[in-house]
Amino acid sequence: MHHTIAAERLSRRKAIQIGGLGLLGLSLPSLLAEEPSRRQTPVRAKSVIFLFQWGGPSQLDMFDMKPGAPDTIRSPYQPIATSAPEIQICEHLPHLARHMDKVCLIRSMTHRMKNHASAGYYAITGHAPPSDDQRLRDSLDLYPGYGSVVDHLSPNTNGMPTYVAYPHIIRDGSIVPGQHASFLGKRHDPLLFLQDPNADDFQLPELSLPDGLSIERLRRRREAQRLIDGQTRLLEVSAAARGFDEYYDKAIGMLTSDRVRKAFSIADEPDAIRDRYGRTSYGQSCLLARRLVEAGTKFVTVYFSNSIGGRKIGSGGWDTHGFDNTRMYKIVDQYHLPITDQTLPTLLDDLEQRGLLDETLVVWMGEFGRTPKINKNESRDHWPQCYTVLLAGGGVKGGFVHGSSDSHAMYPDEHPVKPEDLAATLFYLLGIDPGSEIMDRNDRPLPIGGRPILDVVA
Repeated sequence: MHHTIAAERLSRRKAIQIGGLGLLGLSLPSLLAEEPSRRQTPVRAKSVIFLFQWGGPSQLDMFDMKPGAPDTIRSPYQPIATSAPEIQICEHLPHLARHMDKVCLIRSMTHRMKNHASAGYYAITGHAPPSDDQRLRDSLDLYPGYGSVVDHLSPNTNGMPTYVAYPHIIRDGSIVPGQHASFLGKRHDPLLFLQDPNADDFQLPELSLPDGLSIERLRRRREAQRLIDGQTRLLEVSAAARGFDEYYDKAIGMLTSDRVRKAFSIADEPDAIRDRYGRTSYGQSCLLARRLVEAGTKFVTVYFSNSIGGRKIGSGGWDTHGFDNTRMYKIVDQYHLPITDQTLPTLLDDLEQRGLLDETLVVWMGEFGRTPKINKNESRDHWPQCYTVLLAGGGVKGGFVHGSSDSHAMYPDEHPVKPEDLAATLFYLLGIDPGSEIMDRNDRPLPIGGRPILDVVA
């Protein structure tokens, strides 16, 4: 009996070894003794709030300013002092400046993907795409998002969804891969919704039942479906169906959970708190993220926008090339910077006041940065070779900078960090062994990340 239980815990590769080496007279107990135990990684962060800044914020105009650079490179914005003596940031982020003692900046992020789709996939999965292709299409051969890996390796047992993502699906023409569980199976997909938390009538259709359909009736329907599935052997022959079946069960569990319903009831928040976050889709999404981690959700992804921005003013993501009179510096940014300066410091404050910041890792990042050289349209273009990521709480050092860029923020000067290493760091802080592997749809083991950046760990 004990040997049977132990064998069930073996990896697939070890099981194959046992099958072959058993013919040579090696016993199961001796192989079990040789099986290395998974490294125990302490849990520093119980939750992650991943704030994805789709479009690519400029490192030179926010967190890695170079006031001594030439006019063609130096930001027209001025750097200001912050609560962290060694850190200066943009003058148009004065509220955030007072919170930089809580923040860790990684100024040496680097990769080579210059297109939004490929860089976006790289950023939200921690794995390079097969090519730098703006037409990169979703595929079960591509990696799952961070939250799906967490749901696979360290799922919640508290009744709350492990992984929630909202209020957009990001795309640049086509939908960016990596926003779901991919080959891990549909049961590890995020609870995804596209409703605006800032809307007066915000509610989740996923957590509401149609008129006349009671929970009891829904359960009876589910039992009938199980019977049909069993008779047709559908669940035994289709992995995709198995994943959908478990996802359906999870949805029903959330429909009946008062804890889940209460967490999503953002209208219960006092008006003063909602005002502090900002009455914007992004501001209220960040407030909802705090409510979710407070209730026990482990990984929350908030997308700043569904579009990169491009030729828009006052909406969209961070992609500003200066086309159609959307010059970055013609007037002070009236959209991205003010929203960031209101919402991000409010989130950090709120988490700290509720005793949640030490156990909640906040990640603020885009898919790449912007070119050091200001273009002819008074803006900047795509630049993945060097950019900045902001971390706070959840086991990282405050008032700290890891890595550095050269004098023009063009390339890393010290300690370059790839997205794989950032991925490993997120998992490490969550208590997940960054050396863990996941199996693709052909049962091949794949790494979940690179090397954790131990220098940022408090």
